[in-house]
Formats: sequence, structure tokens, C-alpha cells
Amino acid sequence: MSEAAATETKKPQEQKKDDAKVHPSGLTLDERFKLARSVGAECIQEEELRNLLDKHPSPSAYDGFEPSGRMHIAQGILKAINVNKLTKCGVKFIFWVADWFAMLNNKMGGDLKKIRKVGEYMVEVWKAAGMDLENVEFRWASEEINKKPNEYWMLVMDIARNNSIARVKRCATIMGRGEGDEMPSAQILYPAMQCADIFFLRANICQLGMDQRKVNMLAREYLDKNKAAKKKYRFKPIILSHPMLMGLKQGQVKMSKSDPNSAIFMEDDASAVKKKIKQAYCPPGETKENPILDYCKHIIFNRNGKMSIKVGAKEESTMKEYLSYEDMEKDYVSGTIHPGDLKAAVTAALNEMLEPVRKHFAENAKAKALLKQIRSFKVTR
Repeated sequence: MSEAAATETKKPQEQKKDDAKVHPSGLTLDERFKLARSVGAECIQEEELRNLLDKHPSPSAYDGFEPSGRMHIAQGILKAINVNKLTKCGVKFIFWVADWFAMLNNKMGGDLKKIRKVGEYMVEVWKAAGMDLENVEFRWASEEINKKPNEYWMLVMDIARNNSIARVKRCATIMGRGEGDEMPSAQILYPAMQCADIFFLRANICQLGMDQRKVNMLAREYLDKNKAAKKKYRFKPIILSHPMLMGLKQGQVKMSKSDPNSAIFMEDDASAVKKKIKQAYCPPGETKENPILDYCKHIIFNRNGKMSIKVGAKEESTMKEYLSYEDMEKDYVSGTIHPGDLKAAVTAALNEMLEPVRKHFAENAKAKALLKQIRSFKVTR
């Protein structure tokens, strides 16, 4: 009898026992699935994620990042939140420091020495941002690929061979480019390489942003097209995509490193955070395209599980503690919470999160020197 058939014939009480099995993390399967699923705005596919957590005590997840300048709060705090959730579930997390990819995408002017320094700086940020590094591994793309060049480049070529130029160009958005943008030929290579990374690292879960969805789907499609690859890698990678934080200005769908006022950066001082939040777009009573509410939902409540805000008229105002984003949003829509008071609460919460990072870059000699170098680099698109 197949494993699937055996599961189907189990009695309800037996199935219930399976669901309640305790993992080495101390969490049940239901608890692990719920926690892991909370990382993503989208999961492809939920059933596959639950089955992976059930059958594999320590699956692997990966995120590849281009060292491309100062780190904003989504890369810093939001990523730390997500990594901590997954490692708590028993997941081994691999950070793929995509230095060659940054060069292909002309980050830091394509200067690999600068790119390397930016990568080192980003690791220092995560150390100070509350990320639990016990089950986290940082791997540099250039080093790992050069260890097994034949395996990697044969995989890249096979992926390229199985996809049209039109399909690959649809992935141009993963590099911050539009499908119609003029691109150097190096950037046609980029999606095939990123797709190959998933299989090269043997990653079970792709835990990247929604902006990387197209290339992650390319990886799943590759196994549909290639029987030999499907036999070798067995399971399609699960896509667990976190939401993209809005930029602070009106109409900014996401943050931009080239616009310092569009985001909070991880080593911004307290006065800079206050100024940026004060100037941020935050229409009274409106939730749509409101970046301040976006920060509340995905950063503050996601990390702290609560938020204290002054409510009511000035003469009768009181501090109210909210234990859910939904309750806070209702009060904002009704006018109980004024935008100015919301911004003050957001400023206080963000500065509390960022203070350990500031302290690390002020007191740690290596981190301090790295930051000085990074600030001198010109950010290129």
C-alpha cells in the first residue's frame, strides 16, 4: 500500500495523533505549519509545505540577496523576523550572498571588491538585529560555485536550454527591471542562474519576496519540463513569499535604496527615523497604500505582537495597548487614532528595534569601519 493510501485509510483518532506529534522544537505539526505559513503573503503550495514539515525534521530554506548598498528595515528587521520563525520550526536557513549576481546587475558599479564589503556589512547588521544565527548559514555564491563549477554551470545551461528568451525576460523584475527595459545580455543569464541556485543548494523552501515570485515559479516549471531533473531533485521547491514593504512616500509600491527618504535604514539615527516617519504619507482614516500602517502590520505587530498608541483628543488622550493589528486598524479608520499619534508610536517602536544595531556599529570596530566604507560607495541601479 502506498504512503498516501495508508494515510487515507487511517482512522480519525490515528490521524489526530499524527497531527499532534511533537517535533524536537517542542512544537506540534499544526503549530509549525501555522508559524512557517505566517512568513508568507503567498505560499505555493500549502499542502506541500505541511507535508514537508511532517516528513522532514530539518528542511532547508534559502534567500539570495545582492549586496547592493545600505540595508533598509525590510531586509533587516522583517528578514530577521521571518528567519527566526522558520528556524523555530526546525528549518535550516541558508543566506546565499549573491556577489556575482550583484556584479551582473551592475550593483556597486559591478565592482566585486565593493560588493564583498557590502555583503560583510549586511551580515553584521543581521548579527545585531536579533536574528537567531544558530541554524543560519551564510554562503558566498562566488566561493560555492567555484567549488563545484561543472555541477553548477551544467545546471544553468540545462535550465536555459529548457526555456525561451521570452520566458526568461518575464523574470526581469527579479533584478528590479521591467520586461521592456533595455538590458545587457548578462542579465538574461541572471534568471537561469538564480533558478539553478535553488537546486544547487538543495533548498526545500524559497523564502524570498513577492518580487522574486516569477523566477521561483520558473524553478517549479523546470521540473515539469525535465524528467531527469525531477527524478534527481524529487520535489518541487515550495515558494514562501514575504510581502514587499511600501516606500514611505505617496505612491511608492516598494522601498528604494537610491532614495534615502523612501525607507528607514538599519543604522539611521533616532532623529532621522523621526524625520522620515513624520514626513511619510499617512492619510487620515485610510488603509489603502498607507506605508505607516504597512510598517505597523508587517514590522511592529509581526515582531512585538502589540503596540501602544495615544488615542483621543489632546485634553483627554490616553495610551492604549493594542494586541492585534486588526483592532488598531479599526480605530485608525474610525478616527480614534490620529495620524500624528500613530506616527509617534511607530517612531518609538522602530527606534527601540534599531538601537542595538546602532550600538553595534558605534562600538564594534569592524562594523564601524564597514559602515564608513559603505556610506562612501555610490549606489547604482
